[in-house]
Amino acid sequence: MIERAEPPAMPHGPHVDAEWHHHHTHAVRSRHPGNHHLLTVEDLTVSFSMYDETQPYFRAERVMREQLHHLSLSVHEGEVVAVVGASGSGKTLLADAILGLYEPNARVSGRIWFDGEAMDASSLARLRGHGISLVPQSVKHLDPLMRIGRQVVGACAKSERARREQRMRELFSAYGLAPEVERMYPHELSGGMARRVLLMCALMDEPRLIVADEPTPGLDLELAVHALGDLRSFADRGGGVVLITHDIDLALSVADRVAVFRDGTIVEETASSSFDDPDLLVHPFSRALWRAMPQHGFAVPRDRGSAKDFDSGREGIR
Repeated sequence: MIERAEPPAMPHGPHVDAEWHHHHTHAVRSRHPGNHHLLTVEDLTVSFSMYDETQPYFRAERVMREQLHHLSLSVHEGEVVAVVGASGSGKTLLADAILGLYEPNARVSGRIWFDGEAMDASSLARLRGHGISLVPQSVKHLDPLMRIGRQVVGACAKSERARREQRMRELFSAYGLAPEVERMYPHELSGGMARRVLLMCALMDEPRLIVADEPTPGLDLELAVHALGDLRSFADRGGGVVLITHDIDLALSVADRVAVFRDGTIVEETASSSFDDPDLLVHPFSRALWRAMPQHGFAVPRDRGSAKDFDSGREGIR
């Protein structure tokens, strides 16, 4: 389980900002450097107990396999932090860890704070849907046997139903879904419609932090920009967003900071504006991601990096 520790001092108010920034090096790279930490992840390591695949099937012993390694990340109020990297590299596991979704064979160590309070698996679970909301990667998270309206409104007291139904219809209108969609089942929706429903479910309870795990696949560009714009608006109203994606172009359009994810950890955390110039990027994989962006023509400058750096970065684009 997550190690319990006294949370670090996370001061509030402008009178302490200068002192805090002295120790808070990433703050100056954000458009919102003075805002309070909403989420802090430090030294997160996630391992799984599994049978050793190198041994004979019936004699294999259990071994621990690390999937996340000493990962640190933070999100301020009013900030979008994009976690970018290769598909299948473990980014979704980071989302699960933030939400306290741990498999029985998982061993988790490190420290997670939310709003200045130290968290463990139980306290993170209590925050799910009541402070932290997830936009999941797969539309299979929708219940195939429940109508869309009931899923978006969610379980609630009778006295709350009218208010939540009104909130749902406002979201339907904002995302271009007709009223009759309320009566549909998930199999009747297009992929883009289903992804909009997932986002609406996350927004229903006005969370303080949204973890968006690949929220745009299946959406055309206009709707993808709309969806990310809504996450940006959510942050501008004081929320925080962890945007997990491999689409760095879209991420840069809304993110304050970019955390470059590779091999189960964050290898570089920088301002989104650093991707305007590869000389501002430190890690070879970050520079490889920059070169792999379509507008840069997959070119490898002779005075920057090596062919090996570029090849290692190309795997990050899907």
